[in-house]
Amino acid sequence: MPTMSLKSKTITILLALILVAAPGFSYRSDQAPAEPGDVVFVGAGDIANCDLITGARATATLLDGIEGTVFTLGDHAYLRGTDTEFKRCYDPTWGRHKARTRPTPGNHDYLTSRGRPYFEYFGAAAGPDGRGYYSFDLGAWHIISLNSSVPGGLSAQGKWLRDDLAAHPVDCVLAYWHAPVYSSGPHAPDETMRDIWSILYKAGADVVLNGHDHLYERFAPQDDKGKPDPEHGIREFIVGTGGGGVYKFGKIAANSEAHDNTTYGVLKLTLSPGRYAWEFVPMPGSRFKDTGTTACSPAH
Repeated sequence: MPTMSLKSKTITILLALILVAAPGFSYRSDQAPAEPGDVVFVGAGDIANCDLITGARATATLLDGIEGTVFTLGDHAYLRGTDTEFKRCYDPTWGRHKARTRPTPGNHDYLTSRGRPYFEYFGAAAGPDGRGYYSFDLGAWHIISLNSSVPGGLSAQGKWLRDDLAAHPVDCVLAYWHAPVYSSGPHAPDETMRDIWSILYKAGADVVLNGHDHLYERFAPQDDKGKPDPEHGIREFIVGTGGGGVYKFGKIAANSEAHDNTTYGVLKLTLSPGRYAWEFVPMPGSRFKDTGTTACSPAH
């Protein structure tokens, strides 16, 4: 696992943690008020490290002030996803939002008994048959949770994904999993889900969410070869900012439009019929913010 550069960010993150813990803290969104048909999808990955537990406590506090469905992007309980780590670290923080959480597993979740504690903790919400991938509808959007710890496109997961997309020919599609195909962090490049990206791109999917690299990054819409495609490409967000430490950036990848590793935070997506808006909600006191809105591409 890459060395976390947490010490180099101590002042920024500790100040944020103090502000979050202060009495009367409340989150105020920069987004416009919700319109009829809007739904909120909010979360992050790389969350509860027992040695850095103040981070998960702080991002859980951000969630306290944001209504909607919570997503997680893997690596819920460090370092090995044990029953004890879920109980001691994840459950007292993000666990209070468990009833509204739709998770996806990470590589650290799989280090103990191939993910048994993860699947037992989330139960039916983790998907059927212990496979770790499933889909659901949220407002006008079709949402797909995938598993980057099992084989991707040329596999049972890939066949399931093709069938699922064919059965849900909607204009707005979002998929999420742990390990990103594109990243400026130390884990790049990760080829595990490249075939999955291609399946999603050919079906006209709009958004992919990932964790794994402990940082925030937003990419311009790309095709399945990593080339810009503003009309039909997929926009990727890396949100490995749930509290489990931060990583240094490597060389900034092509098509990266925004990136930061100075603060923990969550990504709030407002999903509307035909479009979406994003807002990275950082720890109070952070200077970094990232917001925007764009239309969905038509279904293929």
